[in-house]
Amino acid sequence: MMEFNSNLESEDLSQYEVRSRREIVALLRAIQERKQLVTMLIDGGPEAIVTSILDVDEASDMVIIDQAPNPAMNQRLVSSSDSSLETSLDNIRILSFASGIKPCLYDGLPALRFAIPGSMIRLQRREHYRVATPVTNPLRCTFELKDAAGKPVGRVALPLHNISGGGIAVIDEKKQLDSTVGRVYKDCKIEMPGASPVVATLEIRSSVDLSLSNGKAVRRLGCMFVGLSAPMLAAVQRYITKLERERNARATGLG
Repeated sequence: MMEFNSNLESEDLSQYEVRSRREIVALLRAIQERKQLVTMLIDGGPEAIVTSILDVDEASDMVIIDQAPNPAMNQRLVSSSDSSLETSLDNIRILSFASGIKPCLYDGLPALRFAIPGSMIRLQRREHYRVATPVTNPLRCTFELKDAAGKPVGRVALPLHNISGGGIAVIDEKKQLDSTVGRVYKDCKIEMPGASPVVATLEIRSSVDLSLSNGKAVRRLGCMFVGLSAPMLAAVQRYITKLERERNARATGLG
């Protein structure tokens, strides 16, 4: 059974595991065709690159992905012994390992390849349904910064990457927050369009440094709601429903 170095490491993922070769190839091809971004975590640590699948070659047993603009990050990925991939498909989280990553050429351009994995995780859980938030006019969460004595010293507003009933992910481009797992931030405010802000206590659950396709290095922080009140949770769920309705309308050509 795969064990992932993430906030899921204590959870039994066997019920979500896919071992059918046909299903795995179908999943990978769907990710490729829909141009879903894929996060490649290096040695299960805090470094990663954001890329996409260029091809799934079943005959040669290879998945081909785009290289990162940063050669050093590509080299670390090739040299890694324990890398994994993470993406989503239809709002279902997809996880797997990537073994034997090597440089290659695809359509005459530098790329990376690795063997089609023997198993994948389709993590579909109704209680924490995550939705990507808008890239244009993004939601923002304001964190209060404090010194060692607990005295407020300023605020930082970070754009959201996604949101669920269990928490949020934010992009800390300038790496301003203490990203230590377990660090708690109180009185955080998430601005909700057309509604009052959601006020919540957030606990840092994951921190990953990403190299984006444009070469920019950013940090993505996964934050868990702690003791979120019923009215605040209802506001989050209403917003998620609104996003899904808009997404479905666009998909059917009605939006």
